[in-house]
Amino acid sequence: MSDSDRLSEKSEAFVSADNGTRQASSERICVLFVGNRLMMDDGVGPAAYDYILQNFELSDNVDMFDVGCMSMDMLDYVRRYDFMMTVDAVGESGEAPGTVFRYKPVDVARNDGPTASIHDLKLANLFDAASLMGYTCEGLCYGMQVEILEPAEYTIGLTPAVEEKLPFLAESVLAELWRRGAAISRKDGKPFGPAFSDF
Repeated sequence: MSDSDRLSEKSEAFVSADNGTRQASSERICVLFVGNRLMMDDGVGPAAYDYILQNFELSDNVDMFDVGCMSMDMLDYVRRYDFMMTVDAVGESGEAPGTVFRYKPVDVARNDGPTASIHDLKLANLFDAASLMGYTCEGLCYGMQVEILEPAEYTIGLTPAVEEKLPFLAESVLAELWRRGAAISRKDGKPFGPAFSDF
């Protein structure tokens, strides 16, 4: 992931920018939260999904899905949406657990070769297959470096370092949606709006 952007809380800090009355763009956006809730930190994507659902309201042009794993069944998503994002665990970046990355689909090695598993399908693989059908879509990936991807037994819950940074991951995703023109409001009624630096 050498071409990815490592994010910091400073670059994605949130401020009270408006009353939550922003007009949404017409772009159709899909966010896929990838991961297994039964495998500790591998479930950081679904945990971010839960966090956003519990705390925020998104405009109708944004659809979010807790998908578990990517599959070729999602080819039609590439046709239906203008922009797709994935949110997933990162296992071997060399960075500390809780580090958040923003990267293009092509920056992650495609899942190919004789030992490839369909459960390890990447967004780049999905876009490659969709292009053969004439479907195109913009894409972006968010990931968090985690501590334990494969616990010795099924375990629901995140390690402390990952749990601590979960709001930052979720709010980084929301900042990206804001950049794409989504309207976002907080369920607690407080004003919402991200202040972010350009990447």
